Amino acid sequence: MEIDGGSSREFVVLHDKKGKFVAMLLCWVLGIGSLFTWNSMLTIVDYYAKLFPHYHPTRILTLVYQPFALATVSLLAHNEARISTRGRNLGGYVLFFIASFAVVVLDLATGGKGGIGVFVGLCIISAAFGVADAHVQGGMVGDLSLMCPEFIQSFLGGLAASGAITSALRLFTKGVFASSKDGLRKGALLFFVISSLFELVCVLVYGFVFHKLPIVKHYRSKAASEGSKTVCADLAAAGVEQLNRPQIEGGTKVIQEEPLSHAQLLSQNMDYAIGVFLIYALTLSIFPGFLSEDTGAHGLGSWYALVLIGMYNVLDLIGRYTPLIKQLKITSRKGLLAAISSRVLFIPAFYFTAKFGGQGWMIFLTSLLGLTNGHLTVCVLTEAPKGYKGPEQNALGNLLVVFLMAGIFAGVALDWLWLIGKGWGD
Repeated sequence: MEIDGGSSREFVVLHDKKGKFVAMLLCWVLGIGSLFTWNSMLTIVDYYAKLFPHYHPTRILTLVYQPFALATVSLLAHNEARISTRGRNLGGYVLFFIASFAVVVLDLATGGKGGIGVFVGLCIISAAFGVADAHVQGGMVGDLSLMCPEFIQSFLGGLAASGAITSALRLFTKGVFASSKDGLRKGALLFFVISSLFELVCVLVYGFVFHKLPIVKHYRSKAASEGSKTVCADLAAAGVEQLNRPQIEGGTKVIQEEPLSHAQLLSQNMDYAIGVFLIYALTLSIFPGFLSEDTGAHGLGSWYALVLIGMYNVLDLIGRYTPLIKQLKITSRKGLLAAISSRVLFIPAFYFTAKFGGQGWMIFLTSLLGLTNGHLTVCVLTEAPKGYKGPEQNALGNLLVVFLMAGIFAGVALDWLWLIGKGWGD
């Protein structure tokens, strides 16, 4: 009777559409918070370009951000089986909140003036964003990988939504403060005040709400029964008792198999790992540095870079939901790798469009870059964790984020190749 009762409760939890929708919504909110502050810094590029005209702020801040993000996520992925997901994610969101508030404090303390000292301060804050991103993105992707694919898709959708929201807010604030004195600065400050408040919301959502949802407790309990230690703190915070005695089925002790090692998981999923690396290496070799500095002068003037970044972010968001259309989702492993590899054609396309094309063609090309980035990211990260137990799904999710961030770092480094033949201050 106990088994029947347990099965009945499990059926109710898994088929509670309202509960599942709430969980997906919170995953979306937490996804936005994972990149909201960093996208805010990228989106106010026109302010930093004016404040630091000779320091290439978009490229430098990104180049500072990425090594800290990659080194931290690699270290955390190596030790993921022994790290509390709850402590990791909460710590990341708290650091996002502190660092985003520090941007406002730094600007107010210096009176909105430039200089090498202020720029170094921004670089330190950028490094803090990288450390926070490594905690949150790897932790959340790993944790959601042991749940249903809709949760991780919602989280990835939130990552893209953060870019679309920040772009819309930036266009709004630029328009509102366009005719006022220090309009760029006022818009940037408003941006980071909103960003700080949103990160505080994410701290509260993850710390006090998400872990209590029945469907989340179900998946984490299932992972714990399969040997996962990363979910224990969240289950304890939700008041779920965990049985430490060996599992019994039909009077026979169930001996749990050791989870696959990181090396074994990588050997079975190397095509997915290489694929996610290539997606972001290509994208970040173009976005945002090339789009911010190398597209020439056009009719949109100072709005041009913002429009390009905005179109990229909106189409990236749309692309993360196109896999919901079954006919569009790429599930073939060879097909995925082929589609990802074909994106190398964006390199000559952007080069010749910037040199000879009009702004309409550049906007179209940037939109296509965002659409393919979002679509392929979701295809990889929702397909790869299937067929594994909880601890292995968490480990694989962490490993794929390592390759994702390695791709971003490679893309940021490759982005400097566009400056060949130009002077440092050009």
